[in-house]
This record gives sequence, C-alpha cells and structure tokens, in this order.
Amino acid sequence: MKNTGLFLGGLIFGAAAGAALALLYAPQTGEDTRRQIKVKIDELEDELDKMRDKLKEKGSEMKDEARKRIQELETRIEKLMEEYRKAPEKAK
Repeated sequence: MKNTGLFLGGLIFGAAAGAALALLYAPQTGEDTRRQIKVKIDELEDELDKMRDKLKEKGSEMKDEARKRIQELETRIEKLMEEYRKAPEKAK
C-alpha cells in the first residue's frame, strides 16, 4: 500500500512538472500561461481529493477486515480454551 501511494504521488508530481514545463515553454502570453497553470493545478487538486477519498475508503475497509479477523481469532481461541478446560474432566 505504501509503495502504491509513493508511485501515485510520483506519477502526479511528474505529470504536474511536465505540464508546468510544457506551459512555460509554450509560445503564448503570460496571462494565458498563468490561466492554464491554474486550470492544471485545479485538476491536480481534484485528482488528489479523489485519491485521498479512495485511500480513506480502502483504509476503512482494511480496518474492518482486521477487526473481523481478530474477532474470528478470539472466537477460535475461546473454543480452544474451553476444550482445554474440559480435557481434564474427560480424563477422570
């Protein structure tokens, strides 16, 4: 998960850097360039918001799955402990 986040962060940074360089070297007025940079920044902010929402959702899913597995393990341990306690009674 950490590697995926790093990859996506690098991908977005690379896209932003490439877009900024393309805009800076494009033959147009400064006002047009600034407007295009703002548009690109807004698009990137939207993408970051979407990724943040996806990461929150994924984190929530992972947390729920971990709780479920912990409950399953607790149940199994309780059953094993119960069997262990009953074992001496059966030996009598």
